Amino acid sequence: MPDEGTRAKRADARRNKETLLDAAAAVFVASGVEAPVRDIAARAGVGVGTIYRHFPTRADLIIAVYRHQVEACAEAGPRLLADMASPHAALAQWTDLFVDFLVAKHGLAAVLQSGDPGFEALHAYFLDRLLPVCGRLLEAAAAAGEIRPDLEPYELMRGIGNLCIGAENDTHYDARRLVGLLVEGLRLPGPG
Repeated sequence: MPDEGTRAKRADARRNKETLLDAAAAVFVASGVEAPVRDIAARAGVGVGTIYRHFPTRADLIIAVYRHQVEACAEAGPRLLADMASPHAALAQWTDLFVDFLVAKHGLAAVLQSGDPGFEALHAYFLDRLLPVCGRLLEAAAAAGEIRPDLEPYELMRGIGNLCIGAENDTHYDARRLVGLLVEGLRLPGPG
């Protein structure tokens, strides 16, 4: 059984790795996946060697960033359902997070579709983790009588994905706003 010191070191190492992944994601969105590792290290407040110790190759780092962002989005769903005033509000908040992820992901699209075997399983991972979360949010909102009950998670996620295409390169286009309108349009008319 690990002692208190070992658990604290593991938690600290996990936080440091998450800080690296968050920094890498931000740099990738701002400068592309070919951004210098030193930029990621500077943003994370660590040395370049620390990044290479965790992620020996750029592909390892890209895969880890992608998985980290999928996990953050997946973990947010149940938390939002518990914390928000209504299931529809939780769905709206979750779709904002999903849009942020997709806009960052589209920046990685060329690399993710490069044929590198390390990237091939990521789309299945994305669907396996996020479809059930979206489904629970939709079911809760439908059960509360807030939205129509016949929308499939894949349909919504695909629609949101389509609204996000090109958003990372167009400062005049606000995908989050359009997705907000889409989610608001799911609402059933209220009484009166």
